[in-house]
Amino acid sequence: MHVVVLGAGLLGVTSAYFLRQQGHDVTVVDRQAVPAAETSFANGGQISVSHAEPWANPSAPLKVLKWLAREDAPLLFRLRADARQWAWVFSFLRECTPGRTRHNIEQIVRLGSYSRETLQQLRRDIGLEYDQRTQGILHFYTSQQEFDAAEAPAAQMRALGCDRRVISADEAVRIEPALAHIRPQLAGATYTAEDESGDANRFARELVRRCEADGVRFLMSHTVTALREAGGRVDHVEATDAEGRFQRIRGDAYVLAMGSLSPLYAKALGIKLPIYPAKGYSVTMPVKDASKAHQVSLTDDEYKLVFSRLGDRLRIAGTAELNGYDRDLNRVRCEAIVRRVEELFPGAGDGERAQFWTGLRPATPSNVPIIGRSKLPNLLLNTGHGTLGWTHACGSGKSIARIASGLKPEVDFAFA
Repeated sequence: MHVVVLGAGLLGVTSAYFLRQQGHDVTVVDRQAVPAAETSFANGGQISVSHAEPWANPSAPLKVLKWLAREDAPLLFRLRADARQWAWVFSFLRECTPGRTRHNIEQIVRLGSYSRETLQQLRRDIGLEYDQRTQGILHFYTSQQEFDAAEAPAAQMRALGCDRRVISADEAVRIEPALAHIRPQLAGATYTAEDESGDANRFARELVRRCEADGVRFLMSHTVTALREAGGRVDHVEATDAEGRFQRIRGDAYVLAMGSLSPLYAKALGIKLPIYPAKGYSVTMPVKDASKAHQVSLTDDEYKLVFSRLGDRLRIAGTAELNGYDRDLNRVRCEAIVRRVEELFPGAGDGERAQFWTGLRPATPSNVPIIGRSKLPNLLLNTGHGTLGWTHACGSGKSIARIASGLKPEVDFAFA
């Protein structure tokens, strides 16, 4: 079977790899000149099964109201005259009940655990290098209230097989000595030894090279203009190449893995996807003083920031801004991240040489991605991964390849 994968980010590339492993002919189409150039370009770097508590949880509505007037808020809603945004917000609020939160955590943990195992097996099989670290992820808290609130979700995650242990502030400093500077402010922490980190962009580009060597065809600088339907199936994809010429790209099946653009293309086919772009920020800076820089990947839950060590670089990412498809850099939000890094790890990174980036995460109200078949029998969906695209990429890619091949996925998940 010839499968056309739309999107060459993490989800598209992993889908292509596992589809090829199933014996399919695969073509990948992307508007950028190189793979992983958008949402996958400079994310937080975490493989974080432990980051399974969705944004939509019982404490979220009050926090969002409190943050509305703050330009540097961790989660910022810029309300617009946009029906899709308002529909997403109302769906988000419906997901904030305790029961929905528990259900969503269960889905996110199951897929995350499977995906992490799949990544580890892939690494063993083909020997990819992407500045990976297998030292776990430590969530730290400088607010007693936030630390207390983390205990119940952590207990649910442990019951689901994700060993997110609640630990003391002293144990947190023992695991990551760079936290010693803020020891007086630490209320406590959680630690998940099995979690990992690594450069998602480098991983994707290395995997593309493996895919190309295995015969996967990549049509880069091809902008998809439409998915055309005939007889209740996708008939072909219309796209323009680098020189603006229209192309018809045909396959037996199609995988929609276009991140926050996915609902725009699905709508024309009568498919409504509850995905809205959540603009995330990241800062990448050289390590200035290795003795002060962290080694373990960290999550600052109060400020919604993650910290990863990528070789001789520090990657700090997080916050979310719902503002349509705008990708402009907000300097206030960039500077707030740099300021927080200096508060936590003074002198560790070279803030003068910081590089800023924004990317649009394809967020569902529940934080649970959309994976599986659509109402059109030859169109499959692998999208809506929000902040966890790197965490869920390998498991999602392998699952969509099995579904396309008529096989049952290996993980208990609410597939579409």
